[in-house]
Amino acid sequence: MTATAFEYGPNPYATGQPGSDYLLAPPDPATRVGSPIDPRDRRRLDLHAALTAAGIPPRPEDREAIEHLSALSAGINSTVQRWLRHTL
Repeated sequence: MTATAFEYGPNPYATGQPGSDYLLAPPDPATRVGSPIDPRDRRRLDLHAALTAAGIPPRPEDREAIEHLSALSAGINSTVQRWLRHTL
């Protein structure tokens, strides 16, 4: 018979709510720190995600190319991302 960690005492990470399946309490949206992302940074993150989803994980030496692409307009970035989605 195998024992679980919870058989040796209370779970220190449990929320204490009966019937709770979560180890930690869910975050409270009212206490979030507002930090809007710059559109250029958003395009950079979206391009990283699109490349990774297409099976082309960006390498460190790709950083300069991604920065230049992120500086282009939102329309150009969405076109590049659409091209990447169609490679799947």
